Amino acid sequence: MAANELEIDNNSLLDNIDERQVEFTAEVDGDEQEFAVQYDVLEALSGDAPDGDAIDMFNRFVDAISEAALSALSRGNGTGLVIVSENDLE
Repeated sequence: MAANELEIDNNSLLDNIDERQVEFTAEVDGDEQEFAVQYDVLEALSGDAPDGDAIDMFNRFVDAISEAALSALSRGNGTGLVIVSENDLE
């Protein structure tokens, strides 16, 4: 069964510059899950590559990112870090 509700813990947002991704924890249908949104996703949504403003970009597009995160989770096994890529955007 696919998850249908994701609540992001804003205190967990981390701009991992070395890995070129924004990492966060979210509660999905009552369970905690770790996610990482690749910079490519932020660039696809905004039209610009993150340059020290990845967290701001994340917050600007949080609804689309939440949907993409649920899509990424549905194609994985739900354990470990779930990577959200451009393929997860609708």
